[in-house]
Amino acid sequence: MQTTTIIYLLAAILFSVAFSWLLYFYKSKALKKIDYLLFSLRATSIFLLLLLLINPSIARQELTNKKPMLSVLVDNSLSIQHFKSEKVATNFVNQIKNNSQINKKFEVQFFKFGEAISVLDSLSFSAHQTNIYKAISRVEALHKNTIAPVILISDGNQTTGNSYPFISTKKNIFPLIIGDTIAKSDVKIAQINVNKYSYLKNRFPVETRIVYDGIKNVKTQFTIQHRGKIIYRKNVAFSSSKTVETISTTIVSTEEGVQYYKASVAKIESEENVENNSNTFSVEVLNEQTKILLLTSFIHPDLGAIKKAIETNKQRSVTIENIKDFKGKLAEYQLVVLYQPTVQFETVFNSIEKEKANYFVITGENTNWNFLNEMQSNYYKNAINQSEEFGAIFNNGFLTFGQKEIGFESFPPLNNAFGSINMTSKFDALLFQNIAGFQTQTPLLATFENDSQKSAVLFGEGIWKWRAASFINSGSFQDFDKFLANMVQYLASTKKRERLSLKYDALHPANTPIAINAFYVDKNYQFDARAKLNLKLTNTVTNVSQNVPFSLLNNSFEAVLNELPSGDYRFEVTVENQPVRKTGQFKITTYQIEEQFTSANQKELKLLANNTEGKSYFPRNNQQIINDLIADKRYVTTQKSTIIHQQLIDWKLILALSILFFTVEWFIRKYIGKI
Repeated sequence: MQTTTIIYLLAAILFSVAFSWLLYFYKSKALKKIDYLLFSLRATSIFLLLLLLINPSIARQELTNKKPMLSVLVDNSLSIQHFKSEKVATNFVNQIKNNSQINKKFEVQFFKFGEAISVLDSLSFSAHQTNIYKAISRVEALHKNTIAPVILISDGNQTTGNSYPFISTKKNIFPLIIGDTIAKSDVKIAQINVNKYSYLKNRFPVETRIVYDGIKNVKTQFTIQHRGKIIYRKNVAFSSSKTVETISTTIVSTEEGVQYYKASVAKIESEENVENNSNTFSVEVLNEQTKILLLTSFIHPDLGAIKKAIETNKQRSVTIENIKDFKGKLAEYQLVVLYQPTVQFETVFNSIEKEKANYFVITGENTNWNFLNEMQSNYYKNAINQSEEFGAIFNNGFLTFGQKEIGFESFPPLNNAFGSINMTSKFDALLFQNIAGFQTQTPLLATFENDSQKSAVLFGEGIWKWRAASFINSGSFQDFDKFLANMVQYLASTKKRERLSLKYDALHPANTPIAINAFYVDKNYQFDARAKLNLKLTNTVTNVSQNVPFSLLNNSFEAVLNELPSGDYRFEVTVENQPVRKTGQFKITTYQIEEQFTSANQKELKLLANNTEGKSYFPRNNQQIINDLIADKRYVTTQKSTIIHQQLIDWKLILALSILFFTVEWFIRKYIGKI
């Protein structure tokens, strides 16, 4: 008990006695025996109340022993099964559990991991992905700032996650390297880079990285197949000094829809694992042929530059017609470009207005502005018979479609009739005018949207100079052509916004979860969380179907498919009580990610051990891990001292006694007439 508490108790006794003495004995002439009783009751009651306020306690020291933590991480992936090392892992786990010395020195915790980590209850060696980095990180977070060595039982082959040998951790890691530790000759498809989309009759690039593991000089052949037919082949050679070959080629898109291709490398001599010799990739081929009509009344270099720029995309074709000779129908084209309109364009403008066709007006010195002002209502220009030059200023706030700055401000100025421009409709300016070095807020290139009709206007001729300047600046026409392609793509698109859209991958490795995400909006194009979406999945070979409901996930819907056998699938997504549906397809290959490895990754596991001040072991000396951990003086039991303050009084009893003494005193005083 502290000295302060003792002083408080003595003061409480003195105060209780003094107060009661003043009440019963001070200036009292005739003392009776009953007064002594009342004095005692009052003094005791007051002291008990003060005792409650002081609440005395006694401090005692309690010592506890804390053993260091030992985390055991067991690789539960298919690769362990592939190497036939399940018994090695299971037996060593049991060996640790049954070792009395380890359990006496450490507080042992067991975990299993694949793509995720969990407490070890049983081992199935069926995880389809391995993330060693995540497993170590979770243990690091669980036992932060504590002494906790880690035993890692794994083949070291990681299929997802960050590189683990250089992980930032204070834990000492002791890997037990299981799996096939003998290096064998192997050649595999390590990576395929390809765009997800291509246009019909276009060529799309494919980049394949082939990796060789071995010391002998070997030769093999690389092929790409489509529908069982070889469409590309190349002979490749490897040696101990040349272990990687990157093959780049282009393939022609000959069929519309999702197309599947198989990249393979032939088996080499003495190669055992051929599961990683082939891989499948997919490309969705789009057929979006766009026909563009370019109408003019005279010949100008701009016409050829526009045609060349647009037709760099093989899916787009430009027809140049003199307005006098044009007898066709606008409905045959997705976009009409009107080059410097005059009164001869009246019939075309009337057809555009009637059919609500999308159009692009390019003006210049030969434009009839009185006529153009009457034919459209988006802008108005008071033009005079004098020309002026207009430079370009890029608008970073342009959001109608994605366009980057390609050096517009350095391009030569365009020519147009002199006069002020008044914008009479809502517009988005991609470029503003720069007049004699003065930056204005008058648009040079602007777009308009009136209901479902799109249009644009360029206030100037001489755009052919821009294409030439772009080539001088960058060494190719690509930047300018992409700029004009973006404009054409925006204007030529008549696609209405869909209420139901899907997001999914067309190709999946075997035994991996497949997620199909859906976004659904109501008639006002607002996300509708009340909707009920269903997916009907059909195996195209067996015709076996199943229905899977979508779950609401934030501001979208998701359906997750598990344990599907390899094969081709088609699916249909419907919305309950709504005439809205969408279809799709995907393929599950026989390729198992966990079966691509030919041996344990000794190099990275040993590097991990060295970087964390641990040590690596092999199954033949697994007992040595236990012996080393028991003998390691870095891991000792620590003694923790805790000061416990124990209350000396029972406040309920003290309060009850105080109330009792006050009550007895009151009744006695009442009885003898002192109240």
